[in-house]
Amino acid sequence: MVIVTVFSCVERALGFIYRIYLSRNLGSEGLGLYQVALSVVGLIMTLTSSGIPITVSRIMTKHSAENKEELGFATVTGGMLLSLALSIPVVALILLLPNAFHFLFADDRCFTILKIMLPGIVITSVYAVIRGYFWGKKMFFTYSIIELLEESVMLAFGVILISNATDSKNGIYGAANAVLLSYAFSFVTATLLYFIRGGKIKRPSGELKPLISSATPITLMRTATSLINTLIAIILPLRLVASGMSESLALAGYGELSGMSIPLIYIPSTIIGSIALVLVPELSDNFYRHSDVTLKKNVERAVKCSVFISCLIIPVFLSLGTEVGVMVYDNYNAGLYVQRACIIMLPMSISMITTSMLNSLNLERKTLKYYLIGALLLICSIYFLPSIIGVYALIVGLLFSYIITSVCNLKLIKRTCKRPPEFTFYITVSTMLIIPSALFGYLLKGILIRFIPLSLTVLLVSALTVVFICILFKIFNLFTLREVLFK
Repeated sequence: MVIVTVFSCVERALGFIYRIYLSRNLGSEGLGLYQVALSVVGLIMTLTSSGIPITVSRIMTKHSAENKEELGFATVTGGMLLSLALSIPVVALILLLPNAFHFLFADDRCFTILKIMLPGIVITSVYAVIRGYFWGKKMFFTYSIIELLEESVMLAFGVILISNATDSKNGIYGAANAVLLSYAFSFVTATLLYFIRGGKIKRPSGELKPLISSATPITLMRTATSLINTLIAIILPLRLVASGMSESLALAGYGELSGMSIPLIYIPSTIIGSIALVLVPELSDNFYRHSDVTLKKNVERAVKCSVFISCLIIPVFLSLGTEVGVMVYDNYNAGLYVQRACIIMLPMSISMITTSMLNSLNLERKTLKYYLIGALLLICSIYFLPSIIGVYALIVGLLFSYIITSVCNLKLIKRTCKRPPEFTFYITVSTMLIIPSALFGYLLKGILIRFIPLSLTVLLVSALTVVFICILFKIFNLFTLREVLFK
């Protein structure tokens, strides 16, 4: 997990730096256009390949437990064929019938950006399956280095293309081309490594049916996630305009929230994603080998670790949100959104890790059901609330969505494990400790900001607030930093 976490943190740091570069060079409106097009690409990729990698990983773990290694290669081949069968027709349809898809965008420039990225969808669908192979074989270093290099390629080409652009429009197109080049790089690298590491192409007969059966609910859930993101990118600006805001201000507000603030809110997902990456094959192995005691311990540790990570960050953003927005993006509104939305981190973290757990235990249909309930609340929020609370409708919708899915997932985990894990007390006390920690950070900021520069204030208050909440966790005998790093 340490390897995965380190690489993931570096990858996210590069992505964060790149996001800052984009925000400063494309502007709020340009970043909004880029985000809208990228969300549509994400939706299509989710539809064509999202459920297949995790299913390939789980089925390979099952075959390994049963000493049927050759069937694993048949599963990988079946996943590749299935991904191509889904991605090629979708991309061809968009390219051949472009007029049928213009209605999705309030601005025609978004469709031009989309067309630049489209070829990457096909090659990424194949790469996703190979990534699932690396995942199932616990080749975490290989997986992590490819992901890191992909982010590096996108950043490098993005900076080159945007800095040489003659105007803002060409700068946005340059960012889209950088995305395409990064997809091509990861596909070529992963394919070469797959065969170098002993991967094979095998007839997938007998493996397609279980692959489709297991991948379908995961794909539907992740497709729904991308669809929701796409709908947000389309509906929220339209509803903001309908409430009286100009189109330019609506896109700028959406760009500030989704392109600047939300990435900061998703900081815990970096480490939680690493935990899930390592945990999924491990839990699958525990489940199929009937190791009930180990399964219980792994579930408890993962949930507690996810909660602990969120509780370290939330007080910092509650006390320093606006200052972080100004320091990072030179944008007060982005920081204000971070400050008011950071509480989302806690249910989001629980929802992410528990969904991964349940998928590894072959409960994909249940997680899909819970997700759809939360998604319905989110859609209702961004449709009905913008006239009342503006762009904050997205924050409210995300909060309720994650609360619903996390509560339902936790209850299902307790019912599923033969030895029910215990985490209710831990989550309750951890949540309560956020309040005094945030108050400590806020008061400390009020003192220090009078005497030292903003950047130094942010760094000192952040560090001391994290230390403060760690002390509280120790006092209440909760999950400690040592347990997070080593246990």
